[in-house]
Amino acid sequence: MHLERLTFILEVVGQKGEATVTEICAHSDLPKPSAYRLVQDLVGVGLLEPVARGTFSIGSRLKRITQSDNSDRLLLEVIAPALKQAATHYGAAFFLSRLRGKSVEIIHVETPDTGVSYLHPGLGKRPLHACSCSKAVAAFLPELLMTSDMEGRLRAYTEFTVTSVEDLEAELASIRKRGFAECVEEIERGLCSVAAPLAQKGPGATMSIGATGSVRVFNPAFREKLGSQIIRLAQDVSAKLAWDIAGEAKVSGDL
Repeated sequence: MHLERLTFILEVVGQKGEATVTEICAHSDLPKPSAYRLVQDLVGVGLLEPVARGTFSIGSRLKRITQSDNSDRLLLEVIAPALKQAATHYGAAFFLSRLRGKSVEIIHVETPDTGVSYLHPGLGKRPLHACSCSKAVAAFLPELLMTSDMEGRLRAYTEFTVTSVEDLEAELASIRKRGFAECVEEIERGLCSVAAPLAQKGPGATMSIGATGSVRVFNPAFREKLGSQIIRLAQDVSAKLAWDIAGEAKVSGDL
């Protein structure tokens, strides 16, 4: 349990690039005194290092061990321009999400510059069963959903939210087959989204990219077409990140 907590803290800080103890607690069940004590233990052995008062980043010792950096900042250097181009082309907001702890969080949104009307999805955590960005990740990381413990706990945000474990499992199987996920008025009436994982294994399986719009614009035919395009965009981004078959990521400075 102690090792799992230490590992969890390293994952959160590594993904965010920099994090405070408060931010670590927000993505875990750790009480603040315990989180602070564990962070100090990690600082003491060089796995974390302070960058400002109360803020920590991955330590130089751990960087030497991993020889890689999948922080939000470096990933966005590659991914944000691709999302911006797609947002301008389709006249819709495009977003990047990633698994943070045990929840999926929208961490970046690009919007069109064409003057068209669009819907912004907002930033932050999304429910694993009721958002395309989360379902796209959960479909390829089945350990996220302990379905035997979820019956009766799937919250209904609208009348369209899937609340049956059996129905959710069937939808995740369909996502694995199609390669992309949809959310059709499941969190908010009138709002749709489409998302695909950056890869089906490795670090890409913990991230998804997608787009959101109104149910009027994101009709079934458009969502089907957009889903295929987002899969292709995810593949292009993964290639730029040099994610190989073993699931390792390398971000080079010339991308």
